[in-house]
Parts: sequence; C-alpha cells; structure tokens
Amino acid sequence: MAVALLRTVADQRAPGDFTGLAGDYEKYRPGYCPDVVKAIVSLLSQPADQSDAADVGAGTGIFTRLLARQGFRQVTAVEPNDDMRREGKKATGGTSIQWRAGQGEKTGLADQSVDLLTMASSFHWVDFARGTEEFHRVLRPAGCFAALWNPRLLEANPLLVEIEAKARAMAGDSSRVSSGMSGRAEQMNRLFEHSTLFGEPIYMEGRHTVKFTPDAYLGVWRSVNDWRVKLGPDGFADFLNFVAERIAGLEFIETTYLTRAWVVRKAC
Repeated sequence: MAVALLRTVADQRAPGDFTGLAGDYEKYRPGYCPDVVKAIVSLLSQPADQSDAADVGAGTGIFTRLLARQGFRQVTAVEPNDDMRREGKKATGGTSIQWRAGQGEKTGLADQSVDLLTMASSFHWVDFARGTEEFHRVLRPAGCFAALWNPRLLEANPLLVEIEAKARAMAGDSSRVSSGMSGRAEQMNRLFEHSTLFGEPIYMEGRHTVKFTPDAYLGVWRSVNDWRVKLGPDGFADFLNFVAERIAGLEFIETTYLTRAWVVRKAC
C-alpha cells in the first residue's frame, strides 16, 4: 500500500477527537464479549424489559447495540462527536435506540431516568468527579454504572506484540490513554474507594477472538485516536505503512480481545 495513500488519513487532531474517523470506527472496530454484557445486565435489580439504559460516549453505537439486544425497555446513546453520532444513527437505523448529543460530565439525560448507565472504551476521557456526579444524578435508586474496555490480549499473538512495540518505539512513550490495560483502568477500584456516590466495584472479564483480514486490520488502526496523536501525521502514516508491509500476504490476523468491566451500584 502506497505511502501517499496512507498519509491522507493521518491528520493532526486533539486527544479524544474522532472527527473523520467514524467510518473506519463503525466498519472495523470489534465488539465486546457477549457474556460480560449479560453479566452486567444480570446485576440490575429488575429484568431488562422493565429497565432503561443509556450508553454514554457511545461512538457509533457498537456497545449500544449489544445493550439493545438484551431487551431493555429503552436504550439511549449519548455521543458528543457529530461524525460519530451521525454514523451511529445510520448503523442503528430501524432499531429503537435513541440518539442525543452529550458527554460524560453533561449527558443531557433527565434526573433518575435510567437503571443502567455504561461507558464502553470511553470513561478514560471523562473527569472522574464531575462524571460520577452526573451518573449519580441520572441513575435511579440502586441503578448501576458500568465502565468497560476491550483491549487486545497482545501476548496471544506474537505479531501483535511486534506491531505494538513498533508503535511504542516510534512514539517514545509506552502508555495508551484509551487502552483497557492503561493506568486509568487499573485504578478503578482506587478511584471508587472513597466515593460516597457509589458502592464498591464488581470486576468481570471475558475473552473473544476476531480474525481480521489485512484490510480490516488496517482499518482498525486507522480508527484509533491516541497513537495518531502521539505519532503525529507523518509518524502515524509511517506506522501504518510498517503495519501494511508486515501483514502483507497474510490471510488473516487473529486478535484476542479481553473485555474488562467494572460495575458500581448507586449509593442511596
């Protein structure tokens, strides 16, 4: 794949800004372990068909659709980015999912309007104090907040370890803001330890494996924000070229994902 072609997708942007990435995000990003989704819903005080859910930082609705399949009475997707929300509306057309503009610190949802509020691969962008105050306001008594991520289990495939190491070497920085293996995710227990708004976190995890074609694998990388920002336009284009050359000729790239979820119940 030519360098010039890959450079056209490597623009300068701020951390967390997915403008222009929605198409690749919707088409190539993987879902989450279905068993973890079911386990989260099982913690509610009443059946899903008697409950309402909101997915905040919904992106294009990848996790929102998984929630809707659990049979909730109503599911609302809250997303701040216009491009992501527009793509999400197209992807969920014909479903009962309702979309609205909003963000973690200011969802725009009514007081005590949902029984479950989720943030899938997005809670790391939210100010913890302001966000949890907002979630407490929106949740009904005994309602649950779930923060979850689906990082790649790199050690399951040496090729993924090699590609990740290349990105880190190019960036000179080993951290990823958005990864479910990041410091923010690992600190969930500590963050909620002294919270008067929510109880102790319940942790759960589950694995699922996706076989990406080379084109799809590159599409996943094109949809990322954090490495794009860390490497800059030229550096990210060079990285994509490295990946394209490394996976050329492969039938598929097997990628194992580890869905990690922390669930807390609203304090009375």
